[in-house]
Amino acid sequence: MLGLKLATDPRWAALVESNIEEILTDHAWCEQKAATNAITIITLNSEHEDLVTDLLILAQEELEHFQMVHELIKKRGYKLGRERKDSYVNELFKHKVKQGGSRQQGLVSRLLFSAMIEARSCERFKLLSEKIKDPELSKFYHDLMVSEAGHYTTFIGFARKYGEGIDVDKQWQDLLEFEGKLIQNYGKKETIHG
Repeated sequence: MLGLKLATDPRWAALVESNIEEILTDHAWCEQKAATNAITIITLNSEHEDLVTDLLILAQEELEHFQMVHELIKKRGYKLGRERKDSYVNELFKHKVKQGGSRQQGLVSRLLFSAMIEARSCERFKLLSEKIKDPELSKFYHDLMVSEAGHYTTFIGFARKYGEGIDVDKQWQDLLEFEGKLIQNYGKKETIHG
């Protein structure tokens, strides 16, 4: 369904398990950034009432996920560390910006960029839900995988809706190809995208 060109190496899950505190901190900040991204899209495209309505719900869900991860961190006696730089997301964003063009194209690019992050997160959460030995975390990541799949669908749907006259499917395929090469450099750290 997601169309990703390269699956995450299952050994990444074992790496994550070796440092749960680090993955939880990184994950918490990913959720915060996802909420901020949704609000940014709303701010820049407030004329689209349906987009505003749906992305407000999505932003609230992302903040709830941030809170859920933070509660897990506290429950396990960890501390929420400082925000992490996400090189994967930064490289995807640079690729998105290169597409440039009109305001409409900017919206489509931002929505596809957002869909890609949700797709990769969904794929990684699925892997964690299947491979991680901790039953609480396994269920937690399964539930979040389902949510991320919904977010992916929301972003793709709006890109197609507001991409009239733009070959959205071609741009999505191009982004999938780029991400498939990009992700080869990741999966070596105990971070969601690392």
